[in-house]
Amino acid sequence: MNDFQAIADLVEIQALQAEFTDAVMMRDGDRLANLFTPDGALRMPNVPIELVGREQITAGREELQARWDFFVQNTHPGSIRIDGDTATGRALMHEIVRLKDGLEGLNYAIYHDRYRRTVDGWRFAERVYEVRYVDTSPLGGSAPRDAQDRTAFTAPADAERLARTAAALAARGFAVEVLDDAAAARVRIRELIPVGAAVFTAASETLRLSGIDEDLNTDDRYRSVRSRVLTMDRTTEADDIRRLLAAPDVAVGSVAAVTETGSLVIASASGSQLPGNAGGAGQAIWVVGAQKVVPDLACAQRRLEDHVLPLEDTRALAAYGQPSAVNQVLVLNAPTRFSRGTVLLLREAIGY
Repeated sequence: MNDFQAIADLVEIQALQAEFTDAVMMRDGDRLANLFTPDGALRMPNVPIELVGREQITAGREELQARWDFFVQNTHPGSIRIDGDTATGRALMHEIVRLKDGLEGLNYAIYHDRYRRTVDGWRFAERVYEVRYVDTSPLGGSAPRDAQDRTAFTAPADAERLARTAAALAARGFAVEVLDDAAAARVRIRELIPVGAAVFTAASETLRLSGIDEDLNTDDRYRSVRSRVLTMDRTTEADDIRRLLAAPDVAVGSVAAVTETGSLVIASASGSQLPGNAGGAGQAIWVVGAQKVVPDLACAQRRLEDHVLPLEDTRALAAYGQPSAVNQVLVLNAPTRFSRGTVLLLREAIGY
């Protein structure tokens, strides 16, 4: 082999290493798999993962990608030794990652490679991943939320995700009903709440836009806690107000997010609605638009901070002349044994 061929082979193998990182970062599974020979292997003992063949590599990449909140990989070329139509080499890696389960950090690793010349050029015959350093300290930064992410917080979940969410909520002990729209929820709530019940409605765009708030606070069938509290003196009757809000017969509201794993996330600036939702009320009902479905609690927190809070802040400024804030967050992984909890999960988007 002449020197020119050796240089060309070296450049092509380095380009192969770079293409691997680009395919990972661009989440291009098909391109990633085609960088390997048909029987090529990707082995990651520290994970542990062992993928052999292009089909397994494609599926494995999809499984790993589904776990990422974000992932950044940097590749630095190491030594490459060419021996005819085969070669060995190393690629030095620096990676930053946050998983959807909250695990995060950075690491330094080495890919130990075997390459093979094919009719399509050099391909990986094997990549073996060896971690040399791991730091799982919390990361100071975060992935910027672009327009596509924000759209994900406003688009209704499809039927499959709604069914998965409903099943997870039911498994955790919530009563769950999937309804077509807010109009159906409006009718169903009248059926769920006993005549004469003391009902507290949390401040909620979902309840306001659906007409549920008006129904419950103006209908003589119910005793409106909110209407009563508005007539009371916040200084001299503060304890009475606190008790009324904390333990109504029925608390009705919405959530900032509901996870596909079966958790409800409720945020508050004043905290007034949280005791009833946490078990103070004899019955709690949550009306949840389909756009509020998120994969997990980490994504629920992002939805709350990046999407819900800015909108609620604008509403609070207009209504009260002061900004809102996330001063308390309640995560319900199951209803309490003292209170019935019903989730009316809608197929349409409503509220924010």
